[in-house]
Amino acid sequence: MHVQEWLETVPAVSIYALVGVVIGLESLGIPLPGEIILVSSALLASQHGDIDPVILGACATAGAIIGDSIGYAIGRKGGRPLLAWLGGKFPRHFSEGHIATAERSFEKWGMWAVFFGRFIALLRIFAGPLAGVLRMPYWKFLIANVLGGIVWAGGTTAVIYSVGVVAEAWLKRFSWVGLVLAVCVGLASMLIIKRKAKQATEQQATRQRAAEPEPVPAAD
Repeated sequence: MHVQEWLETVPAVSIYALVGVVIGLESLGIPLPGEIILVSSALLASQHGDIDPVILGACATAGAIIGDSIGYAIGRKGGRPLLAWLGGKFPRHFSEGHIATAERSFEKWGMWAVFFGRFIALLRIFAGPLAGVLRMPYWKFLIANVLGGIVWAGGTTAVIYSVGVVAEAWLKRFSWVGLVLAVCVGLASMLIIKRKAKQATEQQATRQRAAEPEPVPAAD
């Protein structure tokens, strides 16, 4: 069963709770499909009046902010051993290469890495715990966390909801197939933008590594 088909079988309150919890756990550092759940729920809200997009966006925002804050506290207390433990549990997401790339992003951009990391799947998982491990001042983290959570969760909900409403009204004569195709085009565009942002981050990290001077061998 697809995510959206499953969401249609549960009441609105459960969807609000599901979105908040999944996004919160993802922000805390557990690899979960938070963005997929949010997009599917926002699309569902555009087709069913029982789901309030404002409440949905608020729950997603709360989950993002609270989850990131808990992740920050865990990272600050656990330190680098926590990253090593996560690497053992989730090697695909917390490999040494991914951690090194995220660290370089934090060192270069600081609190902006927390803000913009909300829009990149890998950094969205890393942001809270890594900010705590790197001892970022909490007030800086909190500002970036709150702003990023509002813009990402609220913005995603608003955009997908609007696309769903417009597409459904315009393509009603062409059946649900046309609606699905229109939404897929919108999602594909968003994924392309995110992919380009990730590539730009990786290219910047590569240039930084190339610019670093090579270590001079110690004299005998």
